[in-house]
Amino acid sequence: MERISVFILVFLYFISTKTACNGHTHINNNVQFERRALIDFRSGLTDPNNRLSSWKGNNYCYWHGIGCENGTGFVVSIDLRNPYPYTLEYEYENQRYMNLSGVISPSLIKLKYLKYLDLSFNSFKPIPIPQFFGSMKNLVYLNLSHCGFIGEIPSNLGNLSNLQYLDFSSDSTYYSDLFIKNIEWMTNLVSLKHLGSNYVNLSMVGSQWVEVLNKLPMLTELHLDGCSLFGSIPTPSFVNLTSLAVIAISFNEFNSTFPEWFLNVSSLVSIDISANELHGRIPLGLGELPNLQHLDLSANDLEGSIPSSIGNFCNLQYLNLSSNNLNGRLPDIINGTETCNSKSPLPNLRKLHLENNQLMGKFPNWLGELKNLEKLYLYNNQLQGSIPSSIGNFCNLQYLDLSSNNLNGRLLDITNGTETCNSKSPLPNLRVLDLGSNQLMGKFPNWLGELKNLENLYLHNNQLQG
Repeated sequence: MERISVFILVFLYFISTKTACNGHTHINNNVQFERRALIDFRSGLTDPNNRLSSWKGNNYCYWHGIGCENGTGFVVSIDLRNPYPYTLEYEYENQRYMNLSGVISPSLIKLKYLKYLDLSFNSFKPIPIPQFFGSMKNLVYLNLSHCGFIGEIPSNLGNLSNLQYLDFSSDSTYYSDLFIKNIEWMTNLVSLKHLGSNYVNLSMVGSQWVEVLNKLPMLTELHLDGCSLFGSIPTPSFVNLTSLAVIAISFNEFNSTFPEWFLNVSSLVSIDISANELHGRIPLGLGELPNLQHLDLSANDLEGSIPSSIGNFCNLQYLNLSSNNLNGRLPDIINGTETCNSKSPLPNLRKLHLENNQLMGKFPNWLGELKNLEKLYLYNNQLQGSIPSSIGNFCNLQYLDLSSNNLNGRLLDITNGTETCNSKSPLPNLRVLDLGSNQLMGKFPNWLGELKNLENLYLHNNQLQG
């Protein structure tokens, strides 16, 4: 009996050892296979700054930009985004120096477990987006933005049904050679949450874009700035975009009124339709979007007065209605104190742009109640009367531009701000004050000399003395 037990133990040991060895061999084969695919990919790239100098040796999971699955060695992520995206002009030279370029090898297809691929802000011009990307069906994240690709975006990207993030945006600084003829393939991207297509030519798509994107129920962010879209903004037969938080369609050629169906998308956090040809009035129901934080309707042809319902924007941080044809008085009273359960309207507003309109009348009291305001631009309107002392309540204000209006009277004392702001001086954070080209008169008030953080002061073309 003991001999049988010993035999069983020896047999089990042999089997477990053989299995472990086979498993180890399998893992080693995977490692060599994945490493070879990466080496082939690397061989097609031009790397002037040696960003990929770590791509040597066998332990590719420690190579720059590579992420592996624990225990298997499968490559799950490649992040080769240029570390100097040219968001600022002076960074352009750094960005160009750090560019990867060359040819993107189809060896990437061999990385069967790859979920994340970011090649953004490199320079692969003048080549099209590779067709084989449409075969990488495990991809969840694909960022090809600002890479200099040209030609038609391949429709077989619609095969990537697991994709949640897709960005092939071009660059507004240069003419985009990227385009889409037919957008229907996007209906297959059923998991998509983020779509970036800024400055990709969609003029051949026509009005089809709304109905197609309306079939993506998980879509959260939509970026279509500068896509040569034109005409009216279509209304879908049924609004299915119940998760949409961000819609950015600026710098197109929409000749339309404000799309009323946006008011039915209560999840919206940010709306940007600036630099189009929107006309008509600002809809009264706009203030009913409960989650809105960013609203930009600047550089359009909107007319009429600003509705008092804007006070219902309890979470709004940025409001830009500049460069329109808005006229009439600023509303004397705006809603919001009850809706927002706050002592002041627009309790979270930080930036307010109303410049370059035809607004008239006096400053309403509620302007001085915007406690968190950091930037207030009202220049180039037809505002009248004196500047109220309540501006001293702007404890966080950094930029105040009231130039090119019809403001008159004396600059009043604003010492009330010292108590409100718990500061020895009024407007303790103000950096730029522009009151030029008005009809202000009288002597310079003492508080102007107490603005400790002031960097620029403009009082030209007035009737001030002293």
